Amino acid sequence: MAISMSAPNITTAEIAAVNAVLRTSVLSIGPQLTAFESACAAYIGTRHAVGVNAGTSGLHLCMIAAGVGAGDLVITTPFSFIASANCIMYERAIPVFVDVDPLTGNIDPDLVAAAVSSLTRGGIDADDWLPPALRGSHQPAIKGQLRVILPVHAFGQPADMAPLLEVARQHDLLVIEDACEAIGAEYQGQRVGTLGHAAVFAFYPNKQITTGEGGMIVTNNSDWDRLFRSLRNQGRDVFDAWLNHTRLGYNYRLDELSAALGVVQMQRIEEILARRAQVARWYNERLTGSELFEIPVLAPHTTRMSWFVYVVRVRPPACRETIMRQLAVQGIPSRPYFTPIHLQPFYAERFGYRRGDFPVTEHLGDVSLALPFSSVMSESQVDQVCECLMSSVEAPEGWRNGVLAR
Repeated sequence: MAISMSAPNITTAEIAAVNAVLRTSVLSIGPQLTAFESACAAYIGTRHAVGVNAGTSGLHLCMIAAGVGAGDLVITTPFSFIASANCIMYERAIPVFVDVDPLTGNIDPDLVAAAVSSLTRGGIDADDWLPPALRGSHQPAIKGQLRVILPVHAFGQPADMAPLLEVARQHDLLVIEDACEAIGAEYQGQRVGTLGHAAVFAFYPNKQITTGEGGMIVTNNSDWDRLFRSLRNQGRDVFDAWLNHTRLGYNYRLDELSAALGVVQMQRIEEILARRAQVARWYNERLTGSELFEIPVLAPHTTRMSWFVYVVRVRPPACRETIMRQLAVQGIPSRPYFTPIHLQPFYAERFGYRRGDFPVTEHLGDVSLALPFSSVMSESQVDQVCECLMSSVEAPEGWRNGVLAR
């Protein structure tokens, strides 16, 4: 059987739910969306949940709700999918990258505290943290202020939120959780999504649960809830007549077909998360002890990992690119994960970033390798991936199956 990089977990129940919507005349902002939002709010533990057409859209709306505007600063991580920085740029604000913890790949709280302190003082102190193109004589171009900390729960592992929340409290900043990869994850026994002022989950087909495309904003702020519902629907408020629009809005609605799929996926979420955890355990069992591959490590504050991807780190003398090529020859897909955001062409050209600016992020970008992973993988498929992985290692004499002979 061919092994895919990822695959959604779809049953006849999801298919029936989508077909049922197709037999109605309500395909946008109807009962399925309401049910999906209610299910997500109840599961996460927030008062409100607002469905949108993508996690990226949700993050964008959170920037608007947080008052982020032209020239403002938002602290975030360069080790993430690019959407977590793009959403800041949409409002003509400036992403301020802070390097990450080498254990988890999540934003480093100590560095965030240092960055907040320096950026708050401004002047020459801020130069160590601002994008290179905005330092020194170019700093006056920054006309806004520091407003938000945007941590990312990378790979489904929670960022270390307690110190981030304390820094935000001390400096009157807002915290928006990018939980797009982490539904069901828990930080010190508390669900991610309940820790910041708002959070966003995503439901792309490779995520833990899927709506095809889609996302969900969760918050306890009733004013933000109303604002999100208006912004996603072209700026219409609940009291607006047909084709009347109170504010500038967007076409960020989540359709009824997607929501129907999400309703059933939420009914099965614990089953799906448990299955993904089992696949991760199979990988761990087979790769533990290899001196060429470092398996994922859970931080002490992670009381529940929500397995989004399974990412190993390739150690020398193994070469990641060689391994990827040899896996591909054997029909096994793999991916580098992530390419640092600050080294993406747009960000490097716009802000003057270069290699060496965030060494931990860059190291992780160089050595991280995502293996095939989903809740529908079988144990025999994990065996096949691991066997191909070990056989693909080009190693000097003395290495056998990724382990140095003693």
